[in-house]
Amino acid sequence: MKILAVDYGDSRTGLATCDRTEFLTTPITPQITVKARNKVASQICAVAADIQAELIVIGLPLNMDGTEGERAAKSRKLAKTVELWSGLPVRMWDERQTTCAAADLLDESGTFGSKRKAILDSVSATVILDDYLAWRREHPGEI
Repeated sequence: MKILAVDYGDSRTGLATCDRTEFLTTPITPQITVKARNKVASQICAVAADIQAELIVIGLPLNMDGTEGERAAKSRKLAKTVELWSGLPVRMWDERQTTCAAADLLDESGTFGSKRKAILDSVSATVILDDYLAWRREHPGEI
């Protein structure tokens, strides 16, 4: 299944996708840099249509204790808008520590400075998608 993953942020929104076999994940660049939720949702829907996504996974920024705060509420609003506009199923996915994991990956590859900033959120979306795909392998048939 072709899946689009989203790491929604205040300044930038990162996107990633996988191949139909759900084996290879790839960050999508450039990142979305508009800030208004409806504009972000519109661009997500356009990318989903362009890559022929069948499912959209949006990171849910939970607090470390598992509770939801203001950022989680914003992500849920984005998810509702994207689901309505795209007509695709949207799955919320716990994104705790994904930015740290993405930063570690970029450290290992020697990516720093402006180049890092330009791809960090897309790499974070890749981490979200990798985590979701690992879960799907353990739960076949579930979305």
